[in-house]
Amino acid sequence: MDNLTHSLIGAVLGQAGLKRRTGLAMPALILAANLPDIDAPCVLYGVESLAMRRGITHGPVALAILPALLAGILIAFDRWQVRRGTRPLGRADVRAGWLLALCYIGALTHPAFDWLNSYGIRLLEPFSHHWFYGDVLFIIDPWLWAMLGLGLWLSLRRERAGASRWTRPAHMAIAGVLAYVALNLGISRIAAESIAMEDPYPRVVVANPVPGAFWQREVLWRTAGRYGSVPFSLFGSRVGTGEAEGAPTNMDDPRLARRVSESPQARAFLFWSRMPVAQVRGDTLQLVDQRFLRAPTRGNFSVELKPK
Repeated sequence: MDNLTHSLIGAVLGQAGLKRRTGLAMPALILAANLPDIDAPCVLYGVESLAMRRGITHGPVALAILPALLAGILIAFDRWQVRRGTRPLGRADVRAGWLLALCYIGALTHPAFDWLNSYGIRLLEPFSHHWFYGDVLFIIDPWLWAMLGLGLWLSLRRERAGASRWTRPAHMAIAGVLAYVALNLGISRIAAESIAMEDPYPRVVVANPVPGAFWQREVLWRTAGRYGSVPFSLFGSRVGTGEAEGAPTNMDDPRLARRVSESPQARAFLFWSRMPVAQVRGDTLQLVDQRFLRAPTRGNFSVELKPK
């Protein structure tokens, strides 16, 4: 998910009552919820960053170490403020055990929500390079923003007004998000199953979430050498792969293997790509991923291979 969503998740967890456990709880939860994305600067490497993102910093080793480091930094910051006499008077005492626990809670929400996308995440890195996909939510989901943002705002408003049950809106937001995720999981499963048993019996079916329209999916299918897509709506008719002729993937093009071996960008792309397609334009091959063929950011997910 995007970092706004991760931040809202951390903040809502704090407003649900966790921030009462220790001083610096809110910054701990919000920072920890974004912590695995310390790999973000690798985007400077362009297409090659596809093989770097959502890997080692999202795996078990990093998730064991990074939250402890964050907790240590926050504790050191609190003590530094005490020495300087700049520690806010209203801040609760920092309880190291609780602060550490909250850093782990916040950090663990990150891979959980990243898994929900079709982009992929290597949950077991460095022990395994396997990519995991939830195919549940689009990476930027305004419905999540609305639920989390409203719950956070109402909770903060009640707290400032001195209401006794100011955590309730945050609890409702969390319940709403969990229900929304469950609903979308069901929609994706229904969409995928609606064409999985249709001729030409695809080997791979992905119910790709659609931006903003959680009730719709772009159902992507692949056979041995062809690919296609079928629109799906929870409120419309279901259609099978037989209604879409598809196109050749061209991944068996004899020129492809040699050009990939000569291109670090292409090798990185194929390491990341779940549904690669080689589009032929004269003597130029362009590697794209079927999941992002229609995305506005398609250019970030392609590699052009020209003859040398």
